[in-house]
Amino acid sequence: MAHQDYVSRSRSPNKKNSPYKKKSAETPQGGSLKVKIIGLITLIALGLFAYFLWTIKDNQPVKDVQPTQTSPKSATDNANKLPEPPKEKWAYMKELQTKEVEEGEYEVTENGPYQMQCGSFKTQQQAEALKANIAFTGISSQIRKTTGKNGIWYKVILGPYAKKRTAEKDKHKLKNNSINYCQIWLWR
Repeated sequence: MAHQDYVSRSRSPNKKNSPYKKKSAETPQGGSLKVKIIGLITLIALGLFAYFLWTIKDNQPVKDVQPTQTSPKSATDNANKLPEPPKEKWAYMKELQTKEVEEGEYEVTENGPYQMQCGSFKTQQQAEALKANIAFTGISSQIRKTTGKNGIWYKVILGPYAKKRTAEKDKHKLKNNSINYCQIWLWR
């Protein structure tokens, strides 16, 4: 099928004319009265502005302050003399100089070393796979074999950590690398 050329075709006669286009019969050749009035008002405003600028061009600014005649000696004395410092409005400045701070006595107790367990598996191969994923994050772990009520379990353990904060730091690092479900416990 051949392509049709719609650009060079003439417009069909049954199409309606756009209601938004102004017809040439509505506007007279000389322009509308509204445009003439706006132009006249603009010219009058420009003329008044020019007249205003012409009237103020020769005006000198009024000087309100008259310099007082003083002797040269008193002017140098006043320049060397410093003003007195303002008086304090508040009393807390004096209170801070004499205030004593009460010290609370408390003792920080360390619960002991912490460990983080990231998984417990029935097979050693699953534990080795998790240990490898943890190694990719840059943290070393170990596999601990335990015997429980349900048989032998292989736990993936990280630690010991001296502070819980360092264990939390590693836990967040593991979460950012999609290793979830790690728990922090006391070392036993």
